[in-house]
Amino acid sequence: MNFISYTSALLIALLTFGTFESPKPKKKKGNTLEIVKTWELPDALEEVSGIAWVSDAKIAAVEDEDGLIYIYDLAKNKIDKTIEFADDGDYEGIAVTGEDAYVMRSDGLLFEVQNYATAQPVTKTYQSAMSHKNNVETLSYDAKNQRLLTAPKDLDPNDEDIKGIYAFDLKQHLMLPDLVARIDMKDKAFKKFEKNKAYRTFRPSDLAIHPKTGEIYMLEGVNPKLIILDKTYAIKKVYELDKDNFAQPEGITFSPDGTLFISNEAHGGTAYIHQVELD
Repeated sequence: MNFISYTSALLIALLTFGTFESPKPKKKKGNTLEIVKTWELPDALEEVSGIAWVSDAKIAAVEDEDGLIYIYDLAKNKIDKTIEFADDGDYEGIAVTGEDAYVMRSDGLLFEVQNYATAQPVTKTYQSAMSHKNNVETLSYDAKNQRLLTAPKDLDPNDEDIKGIYAFDLKQHLMLPDLVARIDMKDKAFKKFEKNKAYRTFRPSDLAIHPKTGEIYMLEGVNPKLIILDKTYAIKKVYELDKDNFAQPEGITFSPDGTLFISNEAHGGTAYIHQVELD
């Protein structure tokens, strides 16, 4: 087979199957990250803004224009189901808690979609402690404590020098008044990322809880990075993400065994979900 024929065959295979094993990147100094597998997302998810593990190799996703939940099948490399839950809006985060799904809009309005996978889901809304001034993009299910966690992308409602992690209690269906954690924008881990306006030092685009360790993983899409908070909420590690592979990382989730997935908006190219391993 000549080079042209081989290249054509490879291209056809990629377009047909929509997923591919990624070559291992060269090791760099510091914390390293490896993309193990990649799924190319369809046009409907080019603005994918949040993801959450469902079950059986399926991931729930939202994008920042339409009031729709997409169920993406990793095994079949396609959207398995689309669920309408609200009018158009800037939807940024999603969490799944069994039969129910929760979606965060950027103005801090939380949508509860009861029985989301059925023919007639029911949607309720709750106002969080934040508004459009805070620009909320994060949401994750904390199964151990039966709550949802969220954090502002921009100004924290309490202190411009921190990013607070806030909780929505799933039993009482209300935002809890006390902060779960305070991330200091002047922490030494952020030294090389410091901005004149402290709240711009780290601008979370999503968060997820590791199912085995309980550590919190937080993404930033503007200046792509991933931080890990230990169980005391101290910054344990910071990973700078390669913009070639993570042009705009907006969603993060784990499977029950701790496999990590990160989604990327198209950002002028193609939207992806990457399966990732960390050092």
